[in-house]
Amino acid sequence: MAGERSRNNILRLDPRCKLFMLLVGNLLLFFHVNLETEVVLMLCFWVPFMLSAKWKTAVKFAVTYLALLAADIWLVPAAKGVVLSFVSLLAVGIRMMFPCIVTGAYAFSTTSVSEFVCALRKMRVPEAVVIPCMVVIRFFPTVREDYRQIKNSMELRGIGGTAFDAVCHPMRRLEYVVIPLLMNSNNVAQDLSVAALTKGLGMEEGHTSMTQIRMRAADYIYMAVCAAPLCAYIAM
Repeated sequence: MAGERSRNNILRLDPRCKLFMLLVGNLLLFFHVNLETEVVLMLCFWVPFMLSAKWKTAVKFAVTYLALLAADIWLVPAAKGVVLSFVSLLAVGIRMMFPCIVTGAYAFSTTSVSEFVCALRKMRVPEAVVIPCMVVIRFFPTVREDYRQIKNSMELRGIGGTAFDAVCHPMRRLEYVVIPLLMNSNNVAQDLSVAALTKGLGMEEGHTSMTQIRMRAADYIYMAVCAAPLCAYIAM
């Protein structure tokens, strides 16, 4: 399975290149670029998903962005009334944050924790930042798995776990889902912190890693491709 995944992964970028793409995605929101520059950069952010064998995620992001773009082009100018104005405002806000969402999803879905930690250490990031980042990266997948188990347990007991049930019975949702999830999340955070310290991540001496990463020509080229549209817009 791992060999098949590596063969399907046509483009494997260095974690530092992925972090650079995430930075560019955040700069789009900061500089509030025009629509043409945003579309070009979104295409640059979308291509690595396709080349990393993440076709379903790539299609979902593409369809969502096109829907938001269509709403911005046709719905916003014709928005009249409170409901349409709110929908158009929501669509524009999500579209502006979408580059950050896409680059973040690509960076964290295609990078293992060991690769991410190795990249941060090569960037000379202090250990006081590396350890919390590692705990956070491992935290959310664990919480997602806990939520899936809670949902399966509710279904076995005949307790509704649908979105409709959450709207109709919010207090029951709070009792059966939110409170157990929060209690378990506290234990998960403590366990992950202890595991990180047990592995010697808090030591000040030099650390070794079995994971080896390096910047290749493809990484520098793709970083330049992503930075070029933004630099051209700033220089205008």
